[in-house]
Amino acid sequence: MFRTQYLDYAQLTSQLKTWADAHPGFVKLSSIGKSREGRELWMLTLGERPDEIRPAVWVDGNMHASEFCGSSVSLAIAEDVINIHVGKQDIGKLPAHMAAAVKSHLFYIVPRISPDGAEAVLKTGRYVRSHPADSRADKGRSYWQNGDIDGDGQAGYMRQQCEDGEAVELKDENGKRFGNGVLVPRMPEDEGPFFRVFPEGHIENFSGGHIPAHNYMADSQTDYNRNFPHQWSAEHEQMGAGEFPGSEPETRAILEFHAAHPNIYAWINYHTFGGCFLRPSGDEPDSKMDQQDLAVFKQVEVWAKEFTGYPMVSGYHDFQYEPGVPSRGVITGYAYHQRGALSYCVELWDIFTQAGMAQEPKRKMFVDLYTQLTREDLRKLAKWDAEKNQSRVFRPWRKFTHPQIGEVELGGIDLRVGVSNPSYEQLNEVCQQHSATTLRVASLLPQLDVQVVKQEALGDGITRIDLIIKNAGYLGTHGINSAKKLAHVEPLRLTVEGEGVSLAAPGDAVTQIGHLEGWGRGPYGGFQIFAPWTRGNANERSVSLVVKGKGKMKVRVGSARVGFTNSEVAVE
Repeated sequence: MFRTQYLDYAQLTSQLKTWADAHPGFVKLSSIGKSREGRELWMLTLGERPDEIRPAVWVDGNMHASEFCGSSVSLAIAEDVINIHVGKQDIGKLPAHMAAAVKSHLFYIVPRISPDGAEAVLKTGRYVRSHPADSRADKGRSYWQNGDIDGDGQAGYMRQQCEDGEAVELKDENGKRFGNGVLVPRMPEDEGPFFRVFPEGHIENFSGGHIPAHNYMADSQTDYNRNFPHQWSAEHEQMGAGEFPGSEPETRAILEFHAAHPNIYAWINYHTFGGCFLRPSGDEPDSKMDQQDLAVFKQVEVWAKEFTGYPMVSGYHDFQYEPGVPSRGVITGYAYHQRGALSYCVELWDIFTQAGMAQEPKRKMFVDLYTQLTREDLRKLAKWDAEKNQSRVFRPWRKFTHPQIGEVELGGIDLRVGVSNPSYEQLNEVCQQHSATTLRVASLLPQLDVQVVKQEALGDGITRIDLIIKNAGYLGTHGINSAKKLAHVEPLRLTVEGEGVSLAAPGDAVTQIGHLEGWGRGPYGGFQIFAPWTRGNANERSVSLVVKGKGKMKVRVGSARVGFTNSEVAVE
């Protein structure tokens, strides 16, 4: 059902358990922790021998409560990986050799980081950023508390007519009311009626006169995507930051899992909405970014455009809500800078293109698409909603007497299906597009191999064995280039243990290999018409071992980063 509707917690849990029960050989269901309200933070581990460390891809979704499509795409990726394991062909139009690479890696998929918040939004429509809890000490302040006030089970919006209201109803070209009363910012030329707009709910600590302004974090304390350690800033500098990095059980569970799993090479964080891939760095220009890292992101950008039509944009250059002020404590910054992962965020669902909004003139920054919509843009959106989305977004207003502020109207916009997330009719297409992209990213991970290239008897029971340790993957064993400096990105080592044989030089029992480069260089491959040569064989290392006697030699090569490859060499 996840390709045609948005699942609640019980349905999501059922889907995950169904897969785990059907495919115990390569699907493992576990929980990395519990939410504030006690719901499991489910994780699927996909791959044969799921507890054996090897290169892995992390996928997460729905860390913002209203962004259900992230869960759907995460589940679609899981389903496609499962289908690759059971031998189905042409999954995501993936070439056979890339599918084989995907099958050899691990996937850690957490489809819903915010189960409490998602449940509240799905069931009631109220706005929640990440979770609905608020444990702040300053509860004496006056603020709006979202909630159902008329008993219909939903919590939407309220408008109240007043002479100095900041909103006005949108008109058509004939000056008539457009649609169900679509509200837009008031302009000096406008004639009334005018409205103030509030969330459906009540005012905590209402004085009887003062009506507080509302903001999206007024009644839910923490934004999970501001609660990670990288460049975390306190609440007075970064709204939604939380009391300290990892203060929330959901974010802390992620931090603890990743601290114990240095084998994660790629980290994909699914959000909605907007239609873009958002890459590092969020706090510095591309000119200061590791250029080899940037080349790899350009490879992802090629697939993003091919399969989704989305651009890939820089957090610094294209996605600052306040110019010069980057978002702090975000998950992808942590993943890239502190965990050395090829990490990016995807803003799923390009409603702007779907509805023909905000395409001309081109915005200077992508983030302006959210904040600089014209009245014509909103007419296009309302028209698309009526024609393509069964009028799920713009709903009629109905009169109600509010116990605190008097006569209001309830209704208006419902962002859940059509704006914050795709229409049900287009959800499967979004799932297919983004799974196809992610499968290709997963194929980039390193692929470690150990080969015996020669075994030569030297006489007197002495044998020389020549090995090649090779990385056949696109990425080096370190992952992205900037990851080399991180302590958990351990270089490779070779260890030898003999059965019936011994090393002529005991010091060869442990050989430091270092990191092996990958062959990938981005979409242009570092190739230049006036310099058409490549880099040699930095992706491999030769090791010669001299042993005495007959028996077996056990060779183990790897690291905590890339996992270990074990092989046996018969010495005869």
